[in-house]
Amino acid sequence: MASDQSPLEPGEARALLPQVDGWSVSEDCRSIWREFGFSNYYETMAFVNAIAWLAHREDHHPDLVVSYKRCEVRLSTHSIDGLSRNDFICAAKLNALLDAN
Repeated sequence: MASDQSPLEPGEARALLPQVDGWSVSEDCRSIWREFGFSNYYETMAFVNAIAWLAHREDHHPDLVVSYKRCEVRLSTHSIDGLSRNDFICAAKLNALLDAN
């Protein structure tokens, strides 16, 4: 993403949020996040590996917090220090990973 682009305004980010089920906007409107739950560690790590593959393909890398049965994913566009439409596109693709199973 070109660094000359501006981050989404808070209203724009909130307007896009209904398109990505389960995601929330941070209080400062600079990131979106979702916590995914799983039944065991193996499923959690399989999801983390799928995220890694998608992030590499999209060249858009989320921040992850991983524990035994959950993975918190936080998306933002680091080059603009805020949210871009690409964050919402990647969130939808991450949701689709679970829908595919």
